[in-house]
Amino acid sequence: MKPLRVTIWNEYLADHTKRTRAGKLYPGGMHEQLKRALAAPDLDIRTAWLSKDLNHGLSNKVLDETDVLLWWGHGAHGMVRDKVADRVVARVHEGMGFIPLHSSHMSKPFTRLMGTPCTLRWRENDDKCVLWNVSPNHPITQGVPLHFALEKEEMYGERFDIPQPEELIFVTWFEGGNVFRGGCTFTRGAGRIFYFHPGHETHPSYYDENVLRVLGNAIRWAAPPAPRDFKPNAVMKPIIEK
Repeated sequence: MKPLRVTIWNEYLADHTKRTRAGKLYPGGMHEQLKRALAAPDLDIRTAWLSKDLNHGLSNKVLDETDVLLWWGHGAHGMVRDKVADRVVARVHEGMGFIPLHSSHMSKPFTRLMGTPCTLRWRENDDKCVLWNVSPNHPITQGVPLHFALEKEEMYGERFDIPQPEELIFVTWFEGGNVFRGGCTFTRGAGRIFYFHPGHETHPSYYDENVLRVLGNAIRWAAPPAPRDFKPNAVMKPIIEK
């Protein structure tokens, strides 16, 4: 069986230099940490980032060769070219899995796929948080405890302006008293989507074994079960020949 083809996309701005707190925490960028940590025989992982080229590393060829796309964005959503965002959205509708991470709730691909502003309450205050696994039988939560804590994370709280999730996987409680739908699934066209909130660039969330297990499970869940052949508005030959 061929490995799943995974692309990890990162803005690679705050973590681009070792002079920053994020750069010291994630040498080489968060995308490289995730690539190392998620490496497995059944995954073929490549990385891309905002300034890699005019397509931000996401050409038609790259996306055609991607089964699941992980997307980390925070402060440069507006710098992503519209045609690249539209290209990602189209691929999701065709069956590519999509896993937006942390502040990617405001990314162009995610907001276009959701059709809502995707705004939320937030507080950058190094809050401790507890992620409650409310779907323990779901493929994304296999091997994940019923709850686990992150000592520091950026607080994201309700109201989270997204459509009603198809499945609620995690509810996160923050020590400041806020709660948040921190792990949600959606389907758009033939593509599966899993939004997952941990991952502020100045916190070590992508070293946490439970976060990494969730992401590994989510990749395998979001991957198309067969080669992507769903083309919206495609011209179709007759099913029965005359």
